[in-house]
Amino acid sequence: MRTSLRCSARPRLACESQPLSIEWRQQQQREEEDREERQQRQQQQQQRRRLHHRSRLRADKGARSPAARPARAAHGRCSAAALPLLEPGERRASPSPPSSSSRPRGAAAPAMTATTRTTRAAPRIPTTLTTLTSLTSLATLTLLTLLLVVAEQGLAAARPAVVARGGWAQRELTRPSRLLFRVEDAQRESAAPGGHLLSTVLRGAATDSKQQQQHAQHAALASFLVPAFGSSFTLDLQLNHDLLALGYRERHFDEDGKPVEKQGGELCHYHGKLRGISDSFVAVSTCHGLHGMFHDGNHTYLIEPAGLADAQEAQPHIVYRGSDQDVQAFLPELGQTGGLNMSAGGLGLLNSAKVRVRREAEVEMKYVELTIVNDHIMFKKHRQILGLTNNYAKSIVNMVDAIYKEQLNTRVVLVSMETWTDENRITVSTDPLQTLRAFMKYRRQSPRTDGDTAHLLSGLMFESSHSGVAYFGGVCSLQRGGGVNEYGNVGAMVVTLAQGIGQNLGMLWHNSKAAARGGGCQCTDIWYGCIMEVTGQMLPMRFSQCSIDEYQEFLQAGGGACLFNKPTQLFEQPECGNGFVELGEECDCGSPTECSEGWDKCCKKCTFTHGAICSSGLCCAPNSCQFITRGEECRHAVGECDLPETCPGDSVQCPPNVHKQDGYSCNKDGRCYIGQCKTREKQCKYIWGDKGMSSERQCYDKLNIEGTEKGNCGRKEDSWLQCSKHDVLCGFLLCTNVSREPQLGELQGDSVKVSIRHNGHLLECSGGHIMLADGSDLGYVEDGTPCGPDVICLDHKCQPLQALNLSGCPSVIQGTACSGHGVCSNEARCVCERHWVGNDCSIYSPIPEVVPTKGSEGPSRDRRSLETWTRCTAACRQA
Repeated sequence: MRTSLRCSARPRLACESQPLSIEWRQQQQREEEDREERQQRQQQQQQRRRLHHRSRLRADKGARSPAARPARAAHGRCSAAALPLLEPGERRASPSPPSSSSRPRGAAAPAMTATTRTTRAAPRIPTTLTTLTSLTSLATLTLLTLLLVVAEQGLAAARPAVVARGGWAQRELTRPSRLLFRVEDAQRESAAPGGHLLSTVLRGAATDSKQQQQHAQHAALASFLVPAFGSSFTLDLQLNHDLLALGYRERHFDEDGKPVEKQGGELCHYHGKLRGISDSFVAVSTCHGLHGMFHDGNHTYLIEPAGLADAQEAQPHIVYRGSDQDVQAFLPELGQTGGLNMSAGGLGLLNSAKVRVRREAEVEMKYVELTIVNDHIMFKKHRQILGLTNNYAKSIVNMVDAIYKEQLNTRVVLVSMETWTDENRITVSTDPLQTLRAFMKYRRQSPRTDGDTAHLLSGLMFESSHSGVAYFGGVCSLQRGGGVNEYGNVGAMVVTLAQGIGQNLGMLWHNSKAAARGGGCQCTDIWYGCIMEVTGQMLPMRFSQCSIDEYQEFLQAGGGACLFNKPTQLFEQPECGNGFVELGEECDCGSPTECSEGWDKCCKKCTFTHGAICSSGLCCAPNSCQFITRGEECRHAVGECDLPETCPGDSVQCPPNVHKQDGYSCNKDGRCYIGQCKTREKQCKYIWGDKGMSSERQCYDKLNIEGTEKGNCGRKEDSWLQCSKHDVLCGFLLCTNVSREPQLGELQGDSVKVSIRHNGHLLECSGGHIMLADGSDLGYVEDGTPCGPDVICLDHKCQPLQALNLSGCPSVIQGTACSGHGVCSNEARCVCERHWVGNDCSIYSPIPEVVPTKGSEGPSRDRRSLETWTRCTAACRQA
């Protein structure tokens, strides 16, 4: 249960340590009256939500104890048990959150709830106390909070270290300072008002490009000293060049509703480490002071400005240490301080060991090109300040990028941001599914919401157990690549956005595969939990191995073809050691540690070593520092519908990832569609297990023509649609050998189990409506699945391949794509076979045989490549 007590807008220490003027007291009184009025409205709304949420829990068939029902996490409210600020060096006797090493090995996991929101488990308190929840007076709520604290302390043995708010969260007032690397940095240091000792803005930097003229440039490398809790933390940071892509645009609307667009945006977001701590993690922004999180291996910390700027001294900041709920409770509202509300939840868990990879699809860095849209309510929550709204969203993406980079070898890159400054461009409702459908329709109609996926950040809170929803496996698709996320502090929205992008990348909620995995996906971290869990005691910041495997399976099946194309960085300010080859550099292998991992023999101080022509890239041989020979594969195909990429021979870059054009045959009776081989049998196995198979044609003829729940071609409003005889194979999916429960999703209603007799044999016809969180029903035959010779399913209709409206590839042979020596890709370009070149693959250009000499360190061909060359040569001579 949350308390309705609120803290002052000004930090308590500041209020107690200096005289208060009459004007300030009057202003505080007016603000307090406004807050009380707003609080009453919020309490009424929250009471309705609690009733709605309890009704959902009662429908859970007793899966969870009533005593463990959660209250929704407070966003930006102060706890009744809030602790006063401490000056640096002052200590408070308070228990600390147990680290992984100090927590008892047999300790029980914190209680979980049936919601994707970050929640706290309610203590088992006497029934008589629960009647107090109907009282609304401030004194009664205060008393109830104290009683809950006492009640939870009595349960310490059952739930170790899970205590009431204020139990072990701590905060401290500190004055961080910037450490200057070199004399030239000090000479270029700016003097920003109120934060001149912390600013990373460069003075006198070049302003040749438009975005550099419009936005301040920030140092590529920076270090900060943060004294807190008896320690001095040194944050060594590197500008996150990959956060904004080349061509990044920011768009808003004027008072007349006309779009206003500008190129570029301020990049002040950093990733880094704590000096001397290898398993540490830092993600902060420096636009207006320090905002972000860092982890020292044991504790996670949040840092933000205290709002007490003094032009004569370093800007004071508040550092929080503790659980995410405690940190949320201490944060003032955005309108009171102007700071970004952030949450410190479990970022230390990012430093888990990286999964050992098996194939290039896992080894190669992936890039999710993301478009963010801030709705009008989000804009209003940030006091209708465009820069504050955009920086808030970029801070969220910066931390999500850190999570994906650390654990999934995937970067999240912003390609555009749109803020609805005048009004909402769609109907944003408290139903997340309705909002998602409206947003995806807007994305299809808007030419500016490009990228691999687009997500809406709403200032609204959904009346749902889910804080966000996104289409499963929808990345790279204009129709399904997206999601919507409700309002919260930065920490909560980081988790929600990470979950939404995870769903786009083929990750399921952990409870969605319970039947297939004999108990579901198990999260090894019982303290903070994992990102794709439906419930969570803390704010999780790591993916379980189950989620990682699902992502890799998605890639291996041909999904996410667009993720392998690296966008160009927006900000390329020359800085040797940042890992980017920039103006005046021949190479840049990164930091000394990164260079020592194998590329140091090719690159020294951003200059090639003697004889080297390359130092990095998939098509550079690290032993010889030479380009890999033309024709060598740099990215293997991950399925029948994917295409391998080969080195060009004159560049270190592997060509962009492409797949076969839709409509190519695959797997005997399948068809390629969006990079995946589609068959009904494959879909049955995916849903019902490895033994699943597609039912006979007679099942489809019998059931799908009826237009009932057990057989149809979709639904319109409240009516099931009958299939025409020509379309029966594109309607309800019917399988045999189905398992008791589907491997993913939730079975809506009862499964369909019908047997029909045909030619003396009994045919099984089974199926079901399997619902995903995004509202999708997997119980229908997928688009792109063949329904006969040269026809495929599209929107429950069996249509000819010509309905795909594909552009043909060039060829010198009429009716044969790519002159018979290549394959047409999804970009309508020819991917030529070995020894053939040209845009139509009509030019024969044999690749010379490379015979490795004794002692050579250059790249050598394996036996298979040599045999391929011999066979190709023989065939060409015969031709």
